[in-house]
Amino acid sequence: MITPLLASELTKRVVVTLSGEAVAQVKDTVFDFKAGRITGFTLSGRGLLAGPLKVSLPFSGVHAIGPSAVMVPSAAVLVERKAVLATHEAGHGQVIGAPVLTDQGTEAGTVLDVVIEAGGSGRLIGFEIAVKEDTDTGHEERRAFIPRGEALAVSGRAMVVPAHARHFVADDLPSFGAQVEAFRRYTARPSHLTPTKPEETQA
Repeated sequence: MITPLLASELTKRVVVTLSGEAVAQVKDTVFDFKAGRITGFTLSGRGLLAGPLKVSLPFSGVHAIGPSAVMVPSAAVLVERKAVLATHEAGHGQVIGAPVLTDQGTEAGTVLDVVIEAGGSGRLIGFEIAVKEDTDTGHEERRAFIPRGEALAVSGRAMVVPAHARHFVADDLPSFGAQVEAFRRYTARPSHLTPTKPEETQA
């Protein structure tokens, strides 16, 4: 079962070794958006006055991302800070406010946060988005969660998702994991078995 986490919730999360030693805390999450995964974390020391550390944590050194900590085998997996930052842009804040478009050109909303999968995969599974809706009293904005496709396209500052992802939107984070699983099942079906209405795949 997929456990979704907001990338913003990883900030200041403690980095703990399997022996129980707290070695740092997360400062920024580094993503490869085209690959759809975390590539590592920049780190800071612990405590109110602690600043950025000269070391960082590549995702290859992560044992698991848990509900309250990022687990690593030992402090030996930490590398120079520039090794994590050299290839990709740091921080989920790079995409906050960017539009989310379907591959049919429809705007689904704007990015509020990035959603990742807890555990050891480091996969980016979707976005928390602000959706504008027309109501009797005017325009209203609500928060929702939309899954990403396996081949996420990045067009300028826009994130492009498959059109059928809109059928698997969740209104809250706890239910989003089930929607991502349903989305993956739907996407994996051979085209001749794919139902006409994606809603039929939802529980």
